[in-house]
Amino acid sequence: MTQFSNYSELTGYMDRLGLFHMDLSLGRMEAFWAARGLPEVPVVHVVGTNGKGSTTAFLTSLARAHGQKVGMFISPHFVSPRERIQVNRRMLSEETWVDLANEAMAVPGGGDLTYFEFQTCLAMLAFERAGVDMAVMEAGLGGRYDATNVFKPGLTLFAPIGLDHEKILGPTLADIARDKAGAIHEGGVALTGPQEPEAMLELQARAEAVGARLVYAVDAAGPVNGIKLGLRGIHQTANARLALAGWRWFAAGRSLRTDHITEVFGLESAFLPGRFQRVELDGREIILDGAHNAHALTALNAALRGESIRPGKVVFACLRDKNLTDMLPLIRTLTDGPILVPAMEGERAADNREIAAAIGARATTSDSLEAALHEMPDIDGPTLVCGSLYLLAEFYILNPRFLTA
Repeated sequence: MTQFSNYSELTGYMDRLGLFHMDLSLGRMEAFWAARGLPEVPVVHVVGTNGKGSTTAFLTSLARAHGQKVGMFISPHFVSPRERIQVNRRMLSEETWVDLANEAMAVPGGGDLTYFEFQTCLAMLAFERAGVDMAVMEAGLGGRYDATNVFKPGLTLFAPIGLDHEKILGPTLADIARDKAGAIHEGGVALTGPQEPEAMLELQARAEAVGARLVYAVDAAGPVNGIKLGLRGIHQTANARLALAGWRWFAAGRSLRTDHITEVFGLESAFLPGRFQRVELDGREIILDGAHNAHALTALNAALRGESIRPGKVVFACLRDKNLTDMLPLIRTLTDGPILVPAMEGERAADNREIAAAIGARATTSDSLEAALHEMPDIDGPTLVCGSLYLLAEFYILNPRFLTA
């Protein structure tokens, strides 16, 4: 049985598991929790393609504002895996991670878990240990076979479903939505924000098939217009409304007090890095947004227009498995200025020369993100960094102070 004596040993083990190694099945997770016993922790599951992290952040902030102790599991991380598991918006200590990891490894099957499964188990063990009132679990890329789906939550929130990870989940929106709809459990309740018709049909079909209740967020919470949301961008209004509906449903089921003033505070104080985040670096404004598919880039364009922002230049890079063809026209409309494509670290990174060639005449390559940020310093307007959360991770490694509010 593997045991860890320090955090360095643990991170070495997780690195060997492989961040991008995926095996979408629930067998290992089910075996682990059958041996361990599922914690009695109230779980809210957040599923979707874009907006999962934002919805998770809004819901966490709403519950905390009302005095709840909240566990939050999110992915991916930017600088440290510790970002993925938080209790009341605080990361756990390295020592706690080691303790949790050793507890997990002592359970039969603990050593068989993949990278994401292992961290999902650590999160739930941490939330049980902390005695949280609510565990908000953000799904990874799927739904039915996602590691987070083993906990059978009473409440599932569906953020917008769009095309992404087609090679894994299926080539069409209906295929992807069908997989994600698998997170709806028999007798459970699912709340959904706005969806494309094909996606909504899959959610409705799954809910009917398993006798679950599908509720539309617009029927459970009013609009959040006029509230200065902690996460900016016009697209965040739908995520905030979904989270508000989720909070009210959760609170009603437990006879918890909720009031408008506290709800407003919760929505206004939400924070998650890399979601239309505006920062100042060396006297220049930089906008950081993890938009990494056509659906998210469309939302980013709308957010920029909504705040009358026209970036002077764009720094863009993406992973190899992304559908660059669908993103190209959207990338070109983000700015009238240059588009810089830095070389990005990692085996999944797309070749920056191929990206620049596909974008066209306004695109040039850079040796690194840092170099791209410093090129063409006299251009008017903010610099927009987008295309991949892993590109943003390189920014936060250089500037970790922007990871917190």
